[in-house]
Amino acid sequence: MRIMIVEDEQRARRGLRNLITTISDEYEIVEEASDGKQAVELIHLLKPEIVFTDLKMPYMDGLSLIRAVHAMEISTQFVIISAYEEFDVARQAISLEVQDYLIKPVTYEEVEDLLVRLSKKEKLYLEDGIKDFQEKYPGAHPLVIKALNIIEKSYAAKISQKDLAEDLGMTQEYFCYLFNKEIGVTFSKFLKHYRIEVAKGLLINKGMPKEEVPYHVGFSDPKYFNKVFREFFGDNPPARICCVADLVVDCKVEVDVTCFNAARQ
Repeated sequence: MRIMIVEDEQRARRGLRNLITTISDEYEIVEEASDGKQAVELIHLLKPEIVFTDLKMPYMDGLSLIRAVHAMEISTQFVIISAYEEFDVARQAISLEVQDYLIKPVTYEEVEDLLVRLSKKEKLYLEDGIKDFQEKYPGAHPLVIKALNIIEKSYAAKISQKDLAEDLGMTQEYFCYLFNKEIGVTFSKFLKHYRIEVAKGLLINKGMPKEEVPYHVGFSDPKYFNKVFREFFGDNPPARICCVADLVVDCKVEVDVTCFNAARQ
Protein backbone atom coordinates (compact mmCIF):
# COMPACT_ATOMS: atom_id res chain seq x y z
CA MET A 1 0.00 0.00 0.00
CA ARG A 2 1.20 3.49 -0.88
CA ILE A 3 1.42 5.71 2.20
CA MET A 4 2.14 9.39 2.79
CA ILE A 5 3.06 11.11 6.06
CA VAL A 6 2.04 14.71 6.83
CA GLU A 7 3.72 16.05 9.95
CA ASP A 8 5.44 19.38 10.67
CA GLU A 9 7.99 17.87 13.08
CA GLN A 10 10.83 16.19 11.19
CA ARG A 11 11.67 13.88 14.08
CA ALA A 12 8.08 12.63 14.28
CA ARG A 13 7.98 12.06 10.50
CA ARG A 14 11.18 10.06 10.59
CA GLY A 15 9.97 7.99 13.53
CA LEU A 16 6.67 7.11 11.87
CA ARG A 17 8.41 6.29 8.58
CA ASN A 18 10.81 3.91 10.33
CA LEU A 19 7.95 2.29 12.23
CA ILE A 20 5.81 1.69 9.12
CA THR A 21 8.64 0.34 6.97
CA THR A 22 9.62 -2.03 9.78
CA ILE A 23 6.15 -3.61 9.84
CA SER A 24 6.16 -4.95 6.27
CA ASP A 25 7.65 -4.43 2.81
CA GLU A 26 4.05 -4.21 1.61
CA TYR A 27 3.86 -0.62 2.89
CA GLU A 28 5.67 1.98 0.77
CA ILE A 29 6.20 5.57 1.94
CA VAL A 30 5.75 7.49 -1.31
CA GLU A 31 6.25 11.00 0.11
CA GLU A 32 6.33 13.20 3.21
CA ALA A 33 5.00 16.72 3.75
CA SER A 34 5.62 19.25 6.52
CA ASP A 35 2.31 21.12 6.23
CA GLY A 36 -1.22 20.70 4.89
CA LYS A 37 -0.81 23.02 1.92
CA GLN A 38 2.17 21.08 0.60
CA ALA A 39 0.35 17.82 1.29
CA VAL A 40 -2.67 18.77 -0.87
CA GLU A 41 -0.42 19.25 -3.90
CA LEU A 42 1.43 15.98 -3.30
CA ILE A 43 -1.76 13.98 -2.72
CA HIS A 44 -3.23 15.35 -5.94
CA LEU A 45 -0.07 14.28 -7.79
CA LEU A 46 0.66 10.89 -6.16
CA LYS A 47 -2.79 9.61 -5.09
CA PRO A 48 -1.56 7.64 -2.02
CA GLU A 49 -3.92 5.05 -0.57
CA ILE A 50 -3.34 6.09 3.06
CA VAL A 51 -2.29 9.43 4.57
CA PHE A 52 -1.16 9.75 8.17
CA THR A 53 -1.64 13.40 9.14
CA ASP A 54 -1.03 15.55 12.17
CA LEU A 55 -3.73 18.05 13.17
CA LYS A 56 -1.91 21.25 14.11
CA MET A 57 0.39 22.34 11.27
CA PRO A 58 1.35 25.63 9.59
CA TYR A 59 -0.59 27.01 6.59
CA MET A 60 -3.29 24.33 6.70
CA ASP A 61 -4.33 22.04 9.56
CA GLY A 62 -5.15 18.35 9.29
CA LEU A 63 -8.95 18.67 9.12
CA SER A 64 -8.72 21.37 6.43
CA LEU A 65 -6.37 19.09 4.49
CA ILE A 66 -8.87 16.23 4.62
CA ARG A 67 -11.72 18.50 3.47
CA ALA A 68 -9.59 19.80 0.58
CA VAL A 69 -8.75 16.28 -0.60
CA HIS A 70 -12.39 15.18 -0.33
CA ALA A 71 -13.36 18.20 -2.46
CA MET A 72 -11.02 16.90 -5.19
CA GLU A 73 -12.82 13.52 -5.03
CA ILE A 74 -9.62 11.62 -4.32
CA SER A 75 -10.36 8.38 -2.49
CA THR A 76 -7.40 8.50 -0.10
CA GLN A 77 -7.96 7.10 3.40
CA PHE A 78 -6.88 9.33 6.29
CA VAL A 79 -5.50 8.50 9.72
CA ILE A 80 -5.09 11.33 12.23
CA ILE A 81 -2.16 11.29 14.63
CA SER A 82 -2.33 13.95 17.31
CA ALA A 83 -0.94 14.81 20.71
CA TYR A 84 -4.37 16.10 21.72
CA GLU A 85 -7.42 14.01 22.54
CA GLU A 86 -10.17 16.50 21.76
CA PHE A 87 -13.79 15.39 21.57
CA ASP A 88 -14.87 18.07 19.09
CA VAL A 89 -12.00 17.27 16.74
CA ALA A 90 -12.71 13.54 17.01
CA ARG A 91 -16.36 14.22 16.17
CA GLN A 92 -15.37 16.19 13.07
CA ALA A 93 -12.95 13.43 12.09
CA ILE A 94 -15.76 10.88 12.22
CA SER A 95 -17.93 13.08 10.00
CA LEU A 96 -15.04 13.23 7.49
CA GLU A 97 -14.81 9.41 7.47
CA VAL A 98 -11.31 9.34 8.96
CA GLN A 99 -10.19 5.71 9.41
CA ASP A 100 -8.67 6.18 12.86
CA TYR A 101 -7.55 8.75 15.42
CA LEU A 102 -4.29 7.83 17.15
CA ILE A 103 -2.79 9.65 20.13
CA LYS A 104 0.95 10.38 20.20
CA PRO A 105 3.19 8.65 20.89
CA VAL A 106 1.87 5.84 18.73
CA THR A 107 3.02 2.28 19.30
CA TYR A 108 4.18 -0.37 16.85
CA GLU A 109 1.15 -2.53 17.72
CA GLU A 110 -1.33 0.30 17.09
CA VAL A 111 0.05 1.09 13.65
CA GLU A 112 0.46 -2.57 12.68
CA ASP A 113 -3.15 -3.41 13.66
CA LEU A 114 -4.41 -0.38 11.76
CA LEU A 115 -2.49 -1.15 8.57
CA VAL A 116 -3.52 -4.81 8.61
CA ARG A 117 -7.15 -3.75 8.99
CA LEU A 118 -6.94 -1.23 6.15
CA SER A 119 -5.12 -3.74 3.92
CA LYS A 120 -7.91 -6.28 4.43
CA LYS A 121 -10.49 -3.64 3.69
CA GLU A 122 -8.73 -2.69 0.47
CA LYS A 123 -8.52 -6.31 -0.70
CA LEU A 124 -12.30 -6.70 -0.44
CA TYR A 125 -12.58 -4.45 -3.47
CA LEU A 126 -10.35 -6.51 -5.73
CA GLU A 127 -11.62 -8.56 -8.62
CA ASP A 128 -13.28 -11.80 -7.48
CA GLY A 129 -11.49 -13.67 -10.26
CA ILE A 130 -8.06 -13.23 -8.63
CA LYS A 131 -7.79 -16.58 -6.90
CA ASP A 132 -5.30 -18.18 -4.61
CA PHE A 133 -2.36 -18.96 -6.85
CA GLN A 134 -1.73 -22.45 -5.52
CA GLU A 135 -5.30 -23.39 -6.43
CA LYS A 136 -5.13 -21.64 -9.79
CA TYR A 137 -1.77 -23.16 -10.77
CA PRO A 138 -1.62 -26.60 -9.10
CA GLY A 139 1.77 -28.23 -9.38
CA ALA A 140 3.57 -25.00 -10.31
CA HIS A 141 7.17 -24.64 -9.15
CA PRO A 142 7.34 -23.28 -5.54
CA LEU A 143 9.56 -20.38 -6.65
CA VAL A 144 7.02 -19.37 -9.29
CA ILE A 145 4.26 -19.45 -6.67
CA LYS A 146 6.47 -17.28 -4.48
CA ALA A 147 6.91 -14.83 -7.38
CA LEU A 148 3.14 -14.71 -7.86
CA ASN A 149 2.63 -13.98 -4.17
CA ILE A 150 5.14 -11.12 -4.40
CA ILE A 151 3.16 -9.70 -7.34
CA GLU A 152 -0.07 -9.99 -5.34
CA LYS A 153 1.40 -8.01 -2.43
CA SER A 154 3.47 -5.48 -4.40
CA TYR A 155 1.65 -4.98 -7.72
CA ALA A 156 1.39 -1.21 -7.08
CA ALA A 157 5.16 -0.85 -6.62
CA LYS A 158 7.89 -1.02 -9.25
CA ILE A 159 8.59 -4.70 -9.90
CA SER A 160 11.67 -5.57 -11.95
CA GLN A 161 11.98 -9.05 -13.45
CA LYS A 162 15.74 -8.88 -12.84
CA ASP A 163 15.36 -7.92 -9.15
CA LEU A 164 12.64 -10.51 -8.59
CA ALA A 165 14.83 -13.24 -10.08
CA GLU A 166 17.72 -12.24 -7.82
CA ASP A 167 15.42 -12.26 -4.77
CA LEU A 168 14.42 -15.82 -5.68
CA GLY A 169 18.05 -16.89 -6.14
CA MET A 170 18.09 -17.54 -9.89
CA THR A 171 19.27 -15.86 -13.06
CA GLN A 172 16.90 -13.61 -14.97
CA GLU A 173 17.06 -15.92 -17.99
CA TYR A 174 16.10 -19.02 -15.99
CA PHE A 175 13.34 -17.16 -14.15
CA CYS A 176 11.92 -15.97 -17.48
CA TYR A 177 11.97 -19.54 -18.85
CA LEU A 178 10.48 -21.08 -15.67
CA PHE A 179 7.70 -18.50 -15.31
CA ASN A 180 6.63 -18.85 -18.95
CA LYS A 181 6.73 -22.66 -18.70
CA GLU A 182 4.68 -22.86 -15.48
CA ILE A 183 2.15 -20.04 -16.06
CA GLY A 184 1.87 -20.08 -19.85
CA VAL A 185 2.57 -16.36 -20.41
CA THR A 186 5.58 -14.10 -19.98
CA PHE A 187 6.21 -12.38 -16.67
CA SER A 188 5.62 -8.88 -18.08
CA LYS A 189 2.32 -9.87 -19.68
CA PHE A 190 1.11 -11.56 -16.49
CA LEU A 191 2.02 -8.50 -14.39
CA LYS A 192 0.19 -6.15 -16.76
CA HIS A 193 -2.86 -8.43 -16.81
CA TYR A 194 -2.89 -8.71 -13.02
CA ARG A 195 -2.66 -4.94 -12.58
CA ILE A 196 -5.45 -4.36 -15.09
CA GLU A 197 -7.70 -6.92 -13.34
CA VAL A 198 -7.11 -5.11 -10.04
CA ALA A 199 -7.84 -1.78 -11.77
CA LYS A 200 -11.11 -3.18 -13.09
CA GLY A 201 -12.03 -4.27 -9.57
CA LEU A 202 -11.28 -0.81 -8.17
CA LEU A 203 -13.46 0.80 -10.84
CA ILE A 204 -16.39 -1.58 -10.49
CA ASN A 205 -16.39 -2.55 -6.81
CA LYS A 206 -15.02 0.59 -5.24
CA GLY A 207 -16.17 3.20 -7.72
CA MET A 208 -12.71 4.78 -7.70
CA PRO A 209 -12.37 7.71 -10.14
CA LYS A 210 -10.64 6.73 -13.38
CA GLU A 211 -7.86 9.29 -13.00
CA GLU A 212 -6.76 7.76 -9.66
CA VAL A 213 -6.74 4.11 -10.65
CA PRO A 214 -3.43 3.95 -12.64
CA TYR A 215 -1.40 5.12 -9.63
CA HIS A 216 -3.01 2.51 -7.37
CA VAL A 217 -2.02 -0.38 -9.63
CA GLY A 218 1.56 0.49 -10.57
CA PHE A 219 1.16 2.69 -13.67
CA SER A 220 2.83 6.10 -13.68
CA ASP A 221 1.48 7.10 -17.11
CA PRO A 222 -2.35 7.28 -17.44
CA LYS A 223 -2.12 7.18 -21.26
CA TYR A 224 -0.19 3.92 -21.15
CA PHE A 225 -2.68 2.57 -18.60
CA ASN A 226 -5.56 3.32 -21.01
CA LYS A 227 -3.66 1.59 -23.82
CA VAL A 228 -3.10 -1.57 -21.76
CA PHE A 229 -6.73 -1.51 -20.54
CA ARG A 230 -7.91 -1.45 -24.18
CA GLU A 231 -5.63 -4.39 -25.00
CA PHE A 232 -7.36 -6.57 -22.41
CA PHE A 233 -10.95 -5.29 -22.46
CA GLY A 234 -11.31 -3.72 -25.90
CA ASP A 235 -12.30 -0.28 -24.64
CA ASN A 236 -11.09 2.58 -22.47
CA PRO A 237 -11.83 2.38 -18.74
CA PRO A 238 -15.04 4.25 -17.88
CA ALA A 239 -14.79 7.57 -16.04
CA ARG A 240 -16.71 6.08 -13.13
CA ILE A 241 -18.90 3.03 -12.73
CA CYS A 242 -21.94 3.31 -10.53
CA CYS A 243 -23.42 0.08 -9.28
CA VAL A 244 -27.09 -0.03 -8.34
CA ALA A 245 -28.12 -3.14 -6.48
CA ASP A 246 -31.37 -4.44 -5.04
CA LEU A 247 -33.52 -1.77 -6.63
CA VAL A 248 -37.11 -2.67 -5.82
CA VAL A 249 -40.10 -0.81 -7.14
CA ASP A 250 -43.16 -1.29 -5.00
CA CYS A 251 -46.28 -0.71 -7.01
CA LYS A 252 -49.55 -0.20 -5.26
CA VAL A 253 -52.65 -0.48 -7.39
CA GLU A 254 -55.87 0.97 -6.11
CA VAL A 255 -59.11 0.02 -7.79
CA ASP A 256 -62.32 1.95 -7.36
CA VAL A 257 -65.30 -0.37 -7.32
CA THR A 258 -68.79 1.00 -7.86
CA CYS A 259 -71.58 -1.36 -6.82
CA PHE A 260 -74.53 -1.44 -9.19
CA ASN A 261 -77.88 -2.63 -7.86
CA ALA A 262 -80.13 -3.65 -10.75
CA ALA A 263 -83.21 -3.75 -8.50
CA ARG A 264 -83.10 0.02 -8.05
CA GLN A 265 -83.32 0.70 -11.73
